[in-house]
Amino acid sequence: MDLHITGRSAIVCASSRGLGLACATALAREGVRLVMNGRDRARLDEAARHIADETGVDVVTVAGSMDDAGLRAELVAEAGTVDILVNNNGGPPLRDFRSVDREALLSALEANMIAPIDMVRRVIDGMVERRFGRIVNITSSSVKMPLPMLDMSSGARAGLTGYLGGVARQVARDNVTINFLLPGSFETDRLTGSFTREGASRGIDPAELAQARRDEIPAARFGQPAEFGAACAFLCAATSGYVTGQSLLIDGGAYPGIL
Repeated sequence: MDLHITGRSAIVCASSRGLGLACATALAREGVRLVMNGRDRARLDEAARHIADETGVDVVTVAGSMDDAGLRAELVAEAGTVDILVNNNGGPPLRDFRSVDREALLSALEANMIAPIDMVRRVIDGMVERRFGRIVNITSSSVKMPLPMLDMSSGARAGLTGYLGGVARQVARDNVTINFLLPGSFETDRLTGSFTREGASRGIDPAELAQARRDEIPAARFGQPAEFGAACAFLCAATSGYVTGQSLLIDGGAYPGIL
């Protein structure tokens, strides 16, 4: 299926691994030029080389934290014209809500609400002027089904969804869309690491914890990053201009509701 975005330019934040990398790879396979970001320069450059070698697209890298406003400005400057923005950032650590102090709360808001809103602010006027823009925000299934210990993540990402949901309706007439991808359990380093840490703290084999999680998912497996990347690419397609302000939950059926 031709998504009709060959030659477009995209910024994919936090894309040196995991779901961000999957989104960058899927867009590159559609012929989209990339500006990629990650904190680990070596890992980021390796990921960029792999994508460039496979697809032949131009890939620029900007290393640093998305929490840094200067880094965000550099990303936009390197991209020049920005047709597609994929907002992504690591979530705050698991933490009991009783131990969340003001500093931790503000840090979570900066990373998972303020930073992506700032990225949108930096690119959206150009998209409106050119009458093409696709913005995809990677949030979490916890936006629909808040989980214990993820209160900071759930709150910040829900705030982002509400804020940009309103913005989406203001720019839809200009062929600029804003949507949200809500991942459940995907086979990434982050998920594997969570099982390892929990196993160590509870004296349980991480493989047992992983299997218990799979058993809770109707699909009976974890998601593959490539599946997530394909969904991101679809939302960025030229033919997806009538889809905006939506939260697409990708969790193998784990969320039990219908809304």
